Formats: sequence, C-alpha cells, structure tokens
Amino acid sequence: MNSNNIVLIGFMGSGKSTIARCLYQHTKKMVLDSDIIISNNENLDIKDIFLKYGEEYFRKLELEFCNFIKDNVKNSIISTGGGMPSVCNVKDIGKVFFLDLPFKEIENRLKDSKNRPLFSDTKKAKLLYEQRQEIYKSSCHFIINANKTPREITQEILQKI
Repeated sequence: MNSNNIVLIGFMGSGKSTIARCLYQHTKKMVLDSDIIISNNENLDIKDIFLKYGEEYFRKLELEFCNFIKDNVKNSIISTGGGMPSVCNVKDIGKVFFLDLPFKEIENRLKDSKNRPLFSDTKKAKLLYEQRQEIYKSSCHFIINANKTPREITQEILQKI
C-alpha cells in the first residue's frame, strides 16, 4: 500500500463524509465518497438500491468500488460506506482511520434520518453496530475517537498521515 490515500471507515453517522470534507480543506486531496459514487452510478438513492436489489447487490457494488480504488486511485480521501470493511480489505486502498463513536451518539445523529435503510429498526441497528466494531478495529491502522468536533478529529488524523 503506497497510494497515499486516506481511508475513513466507521458506522453510519460516525462522520466519515464530514471529516472527508474537512480533510480536503487541509490537504486538497480529491474526496471520493463510496455511497455517493455508487448512488450516482446506479442513478438511485442508497435506500432505493437496497429496496430494489437488496443488500447483497449493494455489497457487490461496494466491492467493485473498493477494487477500482485499489487499482486506480492515489493521493485521495476515501469515505467508505459503513459495511465496506466487511466486503473488502480497506487496508489495501490506503491508510485507514476508524471513526469510533458510541452507539448512543450515532442514534442521536440519525434519529430523524429517512435515508438509512439499516437504521430503520434501532435494535437491529445496535446489533449491527456491535457486530461491526471488531471488523472496524481489525480493518484500520488508527482508531479515532469521533466523539469530538470535526476540527479536532481532522487535526488528529492530519498528525498521523
């Protein structure tokens, strides 16, 4: 891995897209958000991809995105979907930062969101969160406490790149 990519992983609502934009302000590296790119390519919102084709199809799209990044992208900021580390080795695409946020904070951030298909049932979402914690930890180079301001999180990442 010598791509100079910064890869942000974490559960939905952990701040990956926000932190990617903040990092851009400091590094001017291109930001590639997997959910936005997949949504644009399919011409559907993520929730509609899940409804129309199912989660397995979406994970296949995430794997294709990951493989494309690995083979073609350098010196960029990659904001991944929450499940991407379970379908591909994100360490292959760059230096990986896990934005770790307690479930209660995620719940507060997402309680009014209509575009999170896997957060429609809070109990299921909490179980998914717990299942993914170990995947995130084993898939990253650095664990970042994301229960801080975007500025503080950005500064911590910048010190590690």
